[in-house]
Amino acid sequence: MSVGLFEIIAILLTLSAFFSFINYRFLRLPNTIGLMLIGLLFSLALIVVSWFFPGSKQWAVALLVQIDFNETLLHGMLSFLLFAGALHVNMSDLRQQYRIIIGLATAGILLSTFIVGILSWGMLSLLGFNIAWIYCLLFGALISPTDPIAVLGILKKAGTPKTLETKIVGESLFNDGVGVVIFLILLEMAGSGHDIGVGRIFTLFVQEAIGGGLLGFGAGMLAYWMLKQVDNYQVEILITLGLVTGGYALADALHLSAPIAIVVAGLLIGNHGRSFAMSEDTRQNLDTFWELADEVLNAVLFLLIGLEVMVLSYSWMSFTGALLAIAIVLSARLISVSIPIYLLRRVRSFSPNVIKILTWGGLRGGISIALALSLPVGAERDVLLAITYGVVVFSILVQGLTISPYLKMLERK
Repeated sequence: MSVGLFEIIAILLTLSAFFSFINYRFLRLPNTIGLMLIGLLFSLALIVVSWFFPGSKQWAVALLVQIDFNETLLHGMLSFLLFAGALHVNMSDLRQQYRIIIGLATAGILLSTFIVGILSWGMLSLLGFNIAWIYCLLFGALISPTDPIAVLGILKKAGTPKTLETKIVGESLFNDGVGVVIFLILLEMAGSGHDIGVGRIFTLFVQEAIGGGLLGFGAGMLAYWMLKQVDNYQVEILITLGLVTGGYALADALHLSAPIAIVVAGLLIGNHGRSFAMSEDTRQNLDTFWELADEVLNAVLFLLIGLEVMVLSYSWMSFTGALLAIAIVLSARLISVSIPIYLLRRVRSFSPNVIKILTWGGLRGGISIALALSLPVGAERDVLLAITYGVVVFSILVQGLTISPYLKMLERK
């Protein structure tokens, strides 16, 4: 079955609207979690029905096969979602927490990548999977970054203390860019079949991460200058759209970190631009537009995550691997959060429960699945994709739904 682009968009938006209605009327879960849960149950129902009526889920599988999740998220939705998230982050709050944010987004991600890589290699070997060491490191790189899309959508309603929310949101906005850089370096090593030198790794990191930040700052300053020249919210919204799409595409073309570029541009426009280049009318309309774009794209993304189970290859062994990987990822998160905080306690104080909250509040989302889908086709990809999906579903459903009660429980202690 061949479906055109308009038909794909129509089906996804219609399902998102219908499932959102069901969630609002009956489940009352946060919309992103509710959509993913309903999408997952819908997928599982189709799989069960197909056991008795072969071919009943073919239309859904054919539709999902035509949607390149990796391309749709990493080179489509992500730029809009990151900009919408960064637009409302206060730079003064971010500056107060910059040490821990930088520590978690760099050293924390590297540490977690290696811990997950080592433990998952041992776990997969015990389960009988012959997965090369480099692919286990790739799994560590793609699963270690917390997902800003999942984090932002859920923390808004969780009642997180402001300082902790800044740490979690700030880390998640930057660590996915760093995680993607590490993933690309490891992917190049896996493709070449041999290690690449320290000089090449350093060059790639500088080019991707620092280059992306500089491009984002430059593009953001150009957009800021343009915003100051006009007082028409339609034109100004169009300028931000051009910044998001053009900046992301340019960063990709120059082999720079597009996520980092868009986060930097979003922070600049959301703080400097909001204060000095916009009227009150523009601020209100800009916020309304980007909040709506954020909600709609989040709805479609989490629906896709729920539906994606229909095209995965699962076995009892890979299911067991996913369960064990959840424990591995949470353990690595605990260690990679604890070490930077213990080191920084010498120069600043932290709340007593910061490590527990950062560990449980570090959600994984669509970015991890998209990176897993970008792995070379083969047995390793099938196993790691199934395990990644299991970790992401647990993260969003279990951690996402329990973070608010967990915070209240810690407050009562």
